[in-house]
Amino acid sequence: MSNQQAISTEVVTGEVRLSYVHLCQPSARPGQDPKYSTTILLPKSDVATKQRIDAAINAAIQQGVAEKWNGVRPPVLAIPIHDGDGQRPSDGMPFGAECKGHWVFTASANATRQPEVVDLNMNPIINQTEIYSGMYARVAIRFFPYLNNGKKGVGCGLGPVQKLRDGEALAGGMSAAQAFGGAPMAQPQQVQQVQQPMYQAPVQQQYVQQQYVQQPAPQYGVPAQPAAIDPITGQPVQPPVMGL
Repeated sequence: MSNQQAISTEVVTGEVRLSYVHLCQPSARPGQDPKYSTTILLPKSDVATKQRIDAAINAAIQQGVAEKWNGVRPPVLAIPIHDGDGQRPSDGMPFGAECKGHWVFTASANATRQPEVVDLNMNPIINQTEIYSGMYARVAIRFFPYLNNGKKGVGCGLGPVQKLRDGEALAGGMSAAQAFGGAPMAQPQQVQQVQQPMYQAPVQQQYVQQQYVQQPAPQYGVPAQPAAIDPITGQPVQPPVMGL
């Protein structure tokens, strides 16, 4: 590989945001070897860096045609950079909110080649807590062609990283605000039992029974006459029989 080719496939980004940072210790995906890696979020407003990345990817493709793919550009070619406003190629789901308005790609290095991480003054960052997902940095990357188990594409190698400033930390998994940020869950109401004092007899509810006095049924057509009393005997006087 000529020096001109090596330079054309290398890019030093402008300010980017880093996610899924594994710069202090290598990390391994299932079935893969441990690697140092980070996901790079490139703002779409940084047109100059995107143009240099596109040129570097094209140079890597030409290198692959010449050295790895038998002189033919594959009709299906895996490209490492993705639109953060679209869907993830792994599962078709939307990218996370932090990826909106960015180009998204991952750069990695073998476990035997830990990338340098320096500050604005080019001093190595020793305190690992200063290196985290969410910080802003410049990153040196290199694009290269590959042929792996019949799959052809362009990969992205990870070089030195220069931290520019701090940012809101990006943590994997669900946050408490995402899990519990909705309306508070209704609490079951507890029925309070009134405990009567030991020295007081339980209060019993008293029911007042209404007394009903049966009245004689009225006789219709004949007005009721009071019974006559004989003043001598004190006995009721029988009414005379009609017609006698």
